Amino acid sequence: MDCVTLIPVKGFVAAKQRLSPVLDPMERSALAETMLNDLLAALAIWRERPDVAVVTGDDAAREMARRRGFNVIEDRECVGETEAIAAATSIASGWGAASTMVIPGDMPLVTADELAAVLNALPAPPAPGSVLVPAADRRGTNAVLRRPADLFPLRFGNDSFQPHWRAARSTGYPCAVLKLPGIGLDVDSPADLAALLREPIRTETQRLLLSWKVPERLAGRATSSAINAAATS
Repeated sequence: MDCVTLIPVKGFVAAKQRLSPVLDPMERSALAETMLNDLLAALAIWRERPDVAVVTGDDAAREMARRRGFNVIEDRECVGETEAIAAATSIASGWGAASTMVIPGDMPLVTADELAAVLNALPAPPAPGSVLVPAADRRGTNAVLRRPADLFPLRFGNDSFQPHWRAARSTGYPCAVLKLPGIGLDVDSPADLAALLREPIRTETQRLLLSWKVPERLAGRATSSAINAAATS
């Protein structure tokens, strides 16, 4: 086993709170589930994919992984993404994984080709090294590939890319940084929804948002903000 892809999923209940100005709680839950389904579908068609493990304590996410034939690593503590991935990395290493690729479950535009590009950017085995894919704003980290699997610790959050870059460089081994548009677009804010809907419509997530008339909601929100700004100027 050369690599295991780890997908941390906190769960769908109370998901994506930062989208509350546009989506209600039930919609945010459905959105989170649909985005994970799009990601798992991209993984499923990747013929040369490494093993996949969804790291979760959520029943629905667990069932989605198993329907695809993917592994599940139980996140019993549900403390946070950083802690869940640290524990999952240890488990994957125990399975014999030489490397781990960590990707979040909220990237609906990711493609098998992009995932393959991340894997192929690593030095030929067994050489140590890493690959980072930043979020579009270059603040967050949307994919991390490490060989060995625990080459450096991961610390996720809104501004994780620079700490990950420094940690990777400090190992003394090669670190490739890739700009990949599908992986780069994770959905956390209303602006991310707008960016997602500007792309060609090809995923269930995009079709779901269109069915909810999210473009109209975003436009209405922008108009209200402009009116309020004009009133206070």
